[in-house]
Amino acid sequence: MKMPLLATVTACAALAGCGNISFGSGPPATPGVRAQVPDEQTLRPLARPGQAATSLGQAGRSADALDTTTPRERAQAQSPANGDGARLGETLASLGRPTEQGFWLRTGLVTRVTQGRVERADGAGAVRVELRPSGNAPGAGSQLSLAAFRALQAPLTELLPLQVFAE
Repeated sequence: MKMPLLATVTACAALAGCGNISFGSGPPATPGVRAQVPDEQTLRPLARPGQAATSLGQAGRSADALDTTTPRERAQAQSPANGDGARLGETLASLGRPTEQGFWLRTGLVTRVTQGRVERADGAGAVRVELRPSGNAPGAGSQLSLAAFRALQAPLTELLPLQVFAE
C-alpha cells in the first residue's frame, strides 16, 4: 500500500520528534549532566517562626556552630574603616561555603587577594573582609562568608546587595 507524499512527510516528522522518548524507567540520561546529591555541607531552608532552630546540612549543624570566629575577630571586622577606600562596585552576594572560616568576599571585582570592606546597599551595616578573586566576570555575583553574613545581620537564605570597597 502506498502512502501519499504529504502523509509520509508528516509521519517522518512526527517520528523525528520522538528521540527524547524513553520507554525504560526514569528520565533519559543526559550526557555530561550529573545529579547533585545533598551532603552535610548543603544548605537547608530556614525554619519558619515557631519551629525548631535553623540548621545547615544533614548533620544538623547550626550557623552558631559553624561560625567559629571569636568576639575579637568580629569586633575587628566591624571596626570603622581606615578611610573611604576605592569603590570597586556593587555585587549581589549569596552565602559562600559555610565551613570556610573568616570574613571574606569571593568576587569578580578583584583579580588578587586584597583587604576591603562591604556595605549593605540598604545602609544597614558594613564589615571589613578579605576580597578574594572568583575568576568570574565582575557582574557575575559574589559569595560572602557565613561570619560576614552574620556580622551584617543578613538572612542566610537571601541574596544580599553590597557595595564593595578596597582599603
